[in-house]
Amino acid sequence: MGVEGRAARNTVIIASSPKSFHDAVNVGFQRASKTLRGITGLRVSDQRCRVEGGKIAEYRVTLEVIFLLEERRAL
Repeated sequence: MGVEGRAARNTVIIASSPKSFHDAVNVGFQRASKTLRGITGLRVSDQRCRVEGGKIAEYRVTLEVIFLLEERRAL
């Protein structure tokens, strides 16, 4: 990028898994990777569980996905 520096942006997504919080983070990251380029980090801002019949049925995470903005290309 040169001496201009870099700029980043973040977006928030919610992901879930019936297995674990760790798996929910991986599910969210894999999904974000399909549409966002230049991901540099993740931040878990919330963790919750959905309970059914007295047992944990689903692990949910709210992820802040940080990614670099691309240079504008000349037309």
